[in-house]
Amino acid sequence: MKGIYFINDRISLNGLSKEESFKLQEQSILPYLQQHKIEVVKLNPYQIYDHYTIPHALLYDLKKHRNYLDCLIQYSPFVMEDFINTYPARWFILKSFFKEVITIEEKELPVKYIV
Repeated sequence: MKGIYFINDRISLNGLSKEESFKLQEQSILPYLQQHKIEVVKLNPYQIYDHYTIPHALLYDLKKHRNYLDCLIQYSPFVMEDFINTYPARWFILKSFFKEVITIEEKELPVKYIV
C-alpha cells in the first residue's frame, strides 16, 4: 500500500502544547505505517519531511503529479476540521486522490455551541 500522512502542526490536541500535539500525532502515525506496511510517498522531491502539514500544498502536489494513492493517514478528524469547514470543495477533491482516509484516533470531534 502507498500513502501520505498529514500532521497538523498548528493545533493543540487534548490540552497539549503545539509541540506535544505534533509529537503525539507523529508517535501515533509512524507505528501505524510500519504495522500496516504502508509505503510513504513523497510527491515533491524538494519537500524536507515525509509528511504534509499544509492541506493546500498536498492538494497542489497531488494535482501536479496526478497521483492516486491508497490512503491518506491522519491522527484524528479534528486535524483537518478547519480545512474541511473552510474549503469543503477542496477537501472533496483532495480526498478523491485516495482510496481511503484513515484516522488513527476515532474520537468524535468536540461539540461546538453557538451562544
